[in-house]
Amino acid sequence: MIDLKGYNKKIRQDLKIQSRASNHALTFYTTWGLFSPRAIDDGSQMLLDYLEISHDDDCLDLGCGYGVLGLCMAKSAPDGHSLLVDKDFVAVEYAEKNRLLNKIDNASCKLSNGFDQIPKQKFDLIDSNIPAKVGKEMLYIYLFDALEYLKPGGSFYLVTITGLRQFFKRGFHEVFGHYEKIKQGKTYTVARGTKQH
Repeated sequence: MIDLKGYNKKIRQDLKIQSRASNHALTFYTTWGLFSPRAIDDGSQMLLDYLEISHDDDCLDLGCGYGVLGLCMAKSAPDGHSLLVDKDFVAVEYAEKNRLLNKIDNASCKLSNGFDQIPKQKFDLIDSNIPAKVGKEMLYIYLFDALEYLKPGGSFYLVTITGLRQFFKRGFHEVFGHYEKIKQGKTYTVARGTKQH
């Protein structure tokens, strides 16, 4: 006989991930219902492996989930500031919990559907682990808004499932004027566009 009360209590407890993402020892609490709650997903890990971050970069993590990408960027850019945003209030709550847990003072977390609640400021680096199912209209909004929010010379990095790479190649060419494929794997592709002027 299954102890349903015990099981009910267990599955409501936070999950805990110990990570060495980007060579930073970080701890993340997550919960069921958030993306990849048991472990850092392969796409985010792949993106972290290829981000080029300067110590004073101001960074934006678009669709931050429980904070993996944004908090790693904040650790890699201690003299800059990283803003983590997500449209899911539970994700933002956990990103903030993880920011405090890891004592990261140069980051903040905010509820925002894409860029709609982000103050008019400019970033050196924007990244996103783009969900495959948000729809092409929203993907174009991300591209147009990223270009608007970047400083000249700033980069928009994204990781997508490899099946979307041709869509983003076309979108980056149309919006940014160019496309740079950084790494293509069997499942995920990392790419970026840089604001030229």
